[in-house]
Amino acid sequence: MNAVARQPAPRSEPRRRLLLASDRRDQSADLARILAGVADVQTIATNQLPDTPAQELSGIVVDINLRSAESVQAVRRKLLGGGYQPIPRLFVLADELHHGSMQAWALGATDTIARPFDPRDLLSRIRAAFPDASETTETARAEAMSKGVAAAHGVLVKIFERLPAGKPLSYQDVLQAEAPILKAIKRTSLREWLATVGRHHNESYRLALFATGYAVAFAQHLGMREEDQRRLTRAALLFDVGKAFVDVALLDNLDGLQGERLQKFREHPRRGYDALASEGSFPRETLDVVLHHHELLDGSGYPDGLHGDQISDIVRITTIVDMFTSLVAQRKNHTPLMPLHAFSAMEAIGDKIDQRLLQAFRPVALGG
Repeated sequence: MNAVARQPAPRSEPRRRLLLASDRRDQSADLARILAGVADVQTIATNQLPDTPAQELSGIVVDINLRSAESVQAVRRKLLGGGYQPIPRLFVLADELHHGSMQAWALGATDTIARPFDPRDLLSRIRAAFPDASETTETARAEAMSKGVAAAHGVLVKIFERLPAGKPLSYQDVLQAEAPILKAIKRTSLREWLATVGRHHNESYRLALFATGYAVAFAQHLGMREEDQRRLTRAALLFDVGKAFVDVALLDNLDGLQGERLQKFREHPRRGYDALASEGSFPRETLDVVLHHHELLDGSGYPDGLHGDQISDIVRITTIVDMFTSLVAQRKNHTPLMPLHAFSAMEAIGDKIDQRLLQAFRPVALGG
């Protein structure tokens, strides 16, 4: 009788490595069992968090009682140190009270989930937030970059081709692009994003894609929670939507615009706002960014001459990203500045922009 050849056992996918920090008496046994479905989990007490995380760690899950001053202090000392900044940090909260989320973000959370949670929802959040080993290979990184740039580029094609033809851009068009863009920069780097965009895209799209990269990298550098990263991604993709209605001859000579030609160009925030507002599904915050990204804190901006507290934080961030991109990007009739010179020029304009946010942007601007 012929022997039946044995098939080699299928190779299992490389698994995530998670650190579960808990101050619960049962060491979060229910949570550990769920996480074991997608990761190798090491559970430790919150007061035993190491000073620096292991290099192969995919992420940290923190399950603590935020009313315990001892636990909060133990986590704060460790997670706000520089070693933990690149690693995603999911906090499991005892309830959905807003102050709990705010406290978690202040302690270094990049995302939160509240008890009681659906195990399927938790696993979905883990898969999205924490890479497994297969996602860190060169092939996976290249694929993530390709998909992210393609998603952003797809939105811009709809902006510059659909809107001038009278076809509305939908909010859903933008939402579908968020996750691939965030993943591209999280899994690779801002430097790789800028290099990819610079090689493959025309000028109109290149400026918007550069700005998107800087905005997302800034959000991730600040350790913003996932939803806030998405909000800033939307803002970066859409803030210059009004340029779809501007004559190309004006866009090609931005540095030399004067008089009536300058006034014509300065209509683009209002035209972009009107186009998105008429569609009906874009949130107020997004419309605010589109309309006001050229406002300045001293009231000298346009179109409404807003000043100080009238300008929201997300608009302030977008303004900084827009200015910096315009200074460093290659475009017609403009000699790009080196990042350090561009940053110094923005410092020199003083209180026209938020200098506190600008200094927070420094590592992104000079490290990209």
